[in-house]
Order: sequence, then C-alpha cells, then structure tokens
Amino acid sequence: MSTSTSAILGLIFLGLANASVFLMFKLWGYPFDKETRTSAAPPALMLLHRLIGYAYAVLYVFMMWHMVPRLWNYQVELPPRTVAHLMLGITIGVLILVKIAILRFFRHFEESMPYIGTCLLICTYLLIGLSVPFTFREAALRTQTGAFSEEGIVRTRKLLENAGLPADAPLDQLASKRKLREGQHVLQRKCVICHDLRTILAKPRTPTDWVRLVNRMAIKPMIGEPIYQEEEWTVSAYLIAITPDIQVSVREQRQEQMRAVEAKAAVQVATVAMEMDVEVETDITETDIYDAVEAQALFEDRCSQCHPITDVEDYPPRSEDETIELITRMIEIGLYLEEEEIEIITRYINENYLTQ
Repeated sequence: MSTSTSAILGLIFLGLANASVFLMFKLWGYPFDKETRTSAAPPALMLLHRLIGYAYAVLYVFMMWHMVPRLWNYQVELPPRTVAHLMLGITIGVLILVKIAILRFFRHFEESMPYIGTCLLICTYLLIGLSVPFTFREAALRTQTGAFSEEGIVRTRKLLENAGLPADAPLDQLASKRKLREGQHVLQRKCVICHDLRTILAKPRTPTDWVRLVNRMAIKPMIGEPIYQEEEWTVSAYLIAITPDIQVSVREQRQEQMRAVEAKAAVQVATVAMEMDVEVETDITETDIYDAVEAQALFEDRCSQCHPITDVEDYPPRSEDETIELITRMIEIGLYLEEEEIEIITRYINENYLTQ
C-alpha cells in the first residue's frame, strides 16, 4: 500500500471516528431504560451509528493487515515515531475489543461506552497526527525537487551511462518520470524496512556508489519480499536523480555548523578584547565606539525574539565564560547575529548583568 493511499485511508478513519463519537453523544441524550436496556433514540440513527462503528473496525483491521507484517521485516530498532504509532494502533485495537465485548457479553458496563468512545477518538487523532502530516510534507517536497524536471531527467540520463549498471539496463526508461516514481516507491516501501530514511539520505554519493550501495543492500538476507534486480535499477536511478537536492541540504547544514563555530569564536574574541581593552577590527564597521543606549536596544531586539528579557534578569550569567556559553547556545538554536552584534551584546551583558 502506497503512502498516499495510506494517508487517504487514515483521513477516512479519522472521519469515521468523529462521526461515530459525536453521533454517540447525541444518542446518549435520549431517555434510556436501564431495566430493559433500551433507548428512545430513533432506530435510524442507532442503525447509522452501528454501521459507522462497523466501518471503523473493518478499516482498522484492513490497515493493520497491511502494516503489521512490515514490522517483522525490520532488522534494526524501530524509530521512535514508529514505536509511538504502533502503541497507539495497539491501544485502539484493545479499546475496540473491549467495546465489542461490552456490547455482546457485558451489557452492565454499557454506561462506560461514552468514555471508551472518547478514548478511541483521542487515540485516532494522535495516530493520524503522527503519520498523515508527514505524508503530506513528503508529497510537497516531491513537487519541489528538481529530479522530475526535464533538466533533471536529462542530467540523470547522462549520469546513468557511467553509473556501473549492467549493459542490459534500459537507461532511457530508468531516466523517465514513471521509472523515477517507481524508484521512489521502492525506496519508501522496501528500503525503509531496514533503514531510517534520514540515514539513507544523510549524504550525497556518486552514481557508482549509489548503484553499489543498493546492490549490497539487495543481496543481504532479509525476511519478507526481496528487492528484485529491476527495482535495484529504479531505486538507484531515483537516488542519483535526487543527489543534487541532498547536496543542497548537506551544504546548508554544514554552513549552519560553520556559522555556529564562527559565532562562538567571535564571542570569545570579543570577551578577550574587552578584557585587554584593545580595539577589535571588523569588516563592516568600527566597534571601538560603544554606545550603551544602542547596545541596550540591540540586546532587547535580538534576545526578545526567542524569550522574554526577564529571563536574563532572573538568571544572569555569573562569569564571562557563562556569557559566552549563553550567546553560543542562542546562536546554535537559530538566533542570527552579525560579528559586530555579538561583540556589542557580549559587552552589554557583561557590563549590566554579570553578577559580582
């Protein structure tokens, strides 16, 4: 079952849960005879509620029938999101069994049904919330990648010539949009059985390396359906096609890491320069003229982007080293500062917040 089909079924599953629970709330508003255990609710609504409940249970069994066998194929520890998804799925199954048991054999617990139904609705929301948004995000990313553009297909076709594929591999077909989609499907359906997708796409590789890697993974013993030779070719072509996107992602990540290191070094330089009372030269402007009012405005503007200024007042740094750690930590979690701004804010904090 493809990820898009799974997402659609998940939304239908959520819709059935909402319809069943809120219709149940309405039905429980009608008079109920505890002795005969009959309700004054309209029979048509009762039948509709029962049919929705059956549809919910059938769809649950259908999705579990397709998803649970995949768990047996994992040769590594399950990712945290998959574990949470599995636990919620099991919880929903147990609640369905309890609900059926009460309706069939233990009618004296019938008054607990609204609570069980509400728990089912909550678990269903959590279950779908852990999967469907990621599927839509993945679909959005697929439309943004250049792998399926005409330029990307021409580039992929050229790279496949020297990728080390067998002579009988149909290169023209492998570089088509249809085959690239098939390769993407193989990656999502079979490769992720043993590997997290983030691990597979952690770094770019050469076309030859991708072909060798896929072949090495395909010949490993595994439980379940193997990766066939044609699927090896299609997934290799897809990985070759998306390599430029992986390169961009890795390059941006490396730049962020370098910026954090450079920012930390700038904080240290600014602190040392202030201690030695020497002039620190910058590429943009001179910072030897320190304006306390402008420094305060800069400090409040930049630092208030992530937290209230009172946080610094309540928990001020106790040394210049802690000031360096504080600013470095803020930069690492996403605060952008120019080098001269780092120097000014560092001096401002040390002069106004440093505890004696």
